[in-house]
Amino acid sequence: MKYNLNSESPLVQLVSFNKLLEYYDEQLESTNPHIAERAKYVLEAQAPYPELRDGFTDLSLLDKYKDVIRIILEDSFSPILTKNEIKTASTPFENLVFNSSERFRQILTDAGEDFDLEITNIPREFDYIMRCAVILQFYYGYKLDFKRPFFYDIPDTNGVMRRYRILYNADFMEIIPTEKAKEITQDDVDELLDSFYNLDLWKEKIPPNSFIAKGFVISNMFDVTAEHSVSEIKSTLIGRAQRGKETFMESFEDTFRSFFNLSDIKVGFSGYDSGANRFFKIYGKGMESYILNGKDMEDCDCTFCNYTHEKLFKENKYFAISNVEKYFEESKGETQPYKSLLEQGIKSAILAPIAVNGNLLGVLELVSGKVNELNSVNANKLDDVMPYIVAAVMRTIEEEENLIDAVIQHECTSVHPSVYWKFQEEAKRFMADELTGNEPVFKEIVFKDVYPLYGQIDIKDSSQERNLAIQRDLMIQLSEVNEILEVAFKKYKLPIYEELMFRVNNYLNEIKEALFTHTEQAVFDFVKEEVDPVFDHLQKEDAEIASLLEKYSEKIDKATESYYDHRRNYDNSVMEANMKLAALLDKRQEEAQEMFPHYFERYKTDGVEHNMYIGKSITKDKEFNELFLSNLRLWQLQVMCEMENKYYSLKPHLPVKLDVASLVLVYSTSLAIRFRMDEKRFDVDGTYNARYEVIKKRIDKSFIKGTNERLTQKGKLAIVYSQRKDEKEYMRYISFLKAKGYFTNNIEIVELEGVQGVSGLKAIRAEILYQKDKKSERTYTYDDLMEELSS
Repeated sequence: MKYNLNSESPLVQLVSFNKLLEYYDEQLESTNPHIAERAKYVLEAQAPYPELRDGFTDLSLLDKYKDVIRIILEDSFSPILTKNEIKTASTPFENLVFNSSERFRQILTDAGEDFDLEITNIPREFDYIMRCAVILQFYYGYKLDFKRPFFYDIPDTNGVMRRYRILYNADFMEIIPTEKAKEITQDDVDELLDSFYNLDLWKEKIPPNSFIAKGFVISNMFDVTAEHSVSEIKSTLIGRAQRGKETFMESFEDTFRSFFNLSDIKVGFSGYDSGANRFFKIYGKGMESYILNGKDMEDCDCTFCNYTHEKLFKENKYFAISNVEKYFEESKGETQPYKSLLEQGIKSAILAPIAVNGNLLGVLELVSGKVNELNSVNANKLDDVMPYIVAAVMRTIEEEENLIDAVIQHECTSVHPSVYWKFQEEAKRFMADELTGNEPVFKEIVFKDVYPLYGQIDIKDSSQERNLAIQRDLMIQLSEVNEILEVAFKKYKLPIYEELMFRVNNYLNEIKEALFTHTEQAVFDFVKEEVDPVFDHLQKEDAEIASLLEKYSEKIDKATESYYDHRRNYDNSVMEANMKLAALLDKRQEEAQEMFPHYFERYKTDGVEHNMYIGKSITKDKEFNELFLSNLRLWQLQVMCEMENKYYSLKPHLPVKLDVASLVLVYSTSLAIRFRMDEKRFDVDGTYNARYEVIKKRIDKSFIKGTNERLTQKGKLAIVYSQRKDEKEYMRYISFLKAKGYFTNNIEIVELEGVQGVSGLKAIRAEILYQKDKKSERTYTYDDLMEELSS
């Protein structure tokens, strides 16, 4: 047992039996001759050893005088009760036990030689303060409420942890001041009451070794494992953070083992879907379902026999299987759950319904590898814990529904965190109106005087690339159709096959020339309505052609019902590029939000576009300065260059080697944005501000004035603006970013041809510098990079 009587303490521990012996002094005068005789016997046994009254610090004397001490304590440790009572005599505040009941000694023996007895819930760092609190109350007379229950946690012979509550009897203790003791005033106590964690202050008021603790304490212990287990189960189920831990199920099972006093049991859960009448696996760290045995779900009709079904579903009662093998044999091997349990080595089990108002939500599964360990008798112990399990399941269902809503909102109709506070305020006002009886109306959310930023990184010539992919797929499919028809015509000489071949060739010639909008649908309808019926006929009639048709069918995509090889490569390339670019932008956006909160949205087309709005109205309690707008503009340029680098490091690994071009739109006038309730998105508000949206939609299709050259070019970032001050600002940023290796010296300013409804725009085109990989310090222009990657 661990103890340390030499640790710093306000109390000097003196083992003494004086207070107990004083009771025997009084009993010498008893009129009851038996009591007086007993007192005389004890006092005569002690008389030769005055140190047992005076006290001693030499702990070796406890062993030297153990026989005399046993006589002194005999009335306190009755031999009649020694096998039942859990009792000890010890020094206070330490675990130094020098006398105990037989049952206590057996408990320690069962715990094993390596077990160290220690009070579970007293942190060692508070020892000094707790002893000071005892001195303040029992010597100085100041009332302090320091009492709290103390516990020992001791494993039994099966390794199941048992909890014992300790009740101290301090009748045989004296607290005596030494010369180091100080006077304590009410002001001192008031100061200490406000300074529990200030150990130096406590030592100043009550110095080390300023009092003597003379005597011993008797401890009575009670097994409170069941009550503690119920409390632990309750705390575990209530604490959401605990339920998310990796060790949740392991500690949960340990608690149930203590609760049932069984070392072999395991705990599982399965959910119940009443709509589909089936059990389903609950996904959680370490969570198992023993009735599902590894399956994700199982129909209830396949899982349980009629009797079990009646118990769980209709009566909502526990169903105990004390001998799984016996039940399996009695069912003649026809009941699936018994077979499944046996396969897992389970010999007994309790299935407890988790139900609310008669509606089954799931099943708690307790299983054991021993026959009869779990049965209909100990199943009733669950009555104490099932209410907490039901409450936890209900809360989990609500949390899961909220989480599902959050995922849907995040993935589908997200409200950006920067503006969420405004929606919360409006929702609170909406609910207040509803509670006060007013007609609740959710008002539109508007943010005024915000500055917009727009950027895009787009696939170059995406329409041409997509059309080329479609064109290739159609030509391959039609060529294979033609080959099969040629085989059929040679064998059967039917003119209809020749006529179909003629039309196939016409489509082939048409597609070779150009792919028109209607062509893809026309070819699809032709194959579906006229070629496929012929192929179905040939499949049944001719084994040779049937094998050709099987190879042809294998190449047909099930979803599109046509050839989808080149289009799949194109779609996969765009999808992967968009995914990687969007992930980079989202990650960098989190950093930008920390600089100053702003609204952000991004969406994928044939590339990745983003909108940002910054201004005072976006933030709830931060002061806005145009410095933050300038900062966000500079940040945007850096991120656009990083996205370009990201794409060209990815390009060699894509099925289709596409190019991208980037564009940023500068708009210096503040505007208002309004949340469109019908579309679940923000849009610019008002007719005047609509010009900004028009520019956004049309600017990437614009040409350099007086030429046929498109504004957006691979390897260059185009920055579109209309005012001279914007040009100066962005040229300043570009100069800075050139020094940091983002751009070359190839910078040009161009005027743009007017597009419908928009004129007077100019653009800076800055050539981007690329790195071949993250480790490389060398930079490249676009042409250099392409040459390097192809070499």
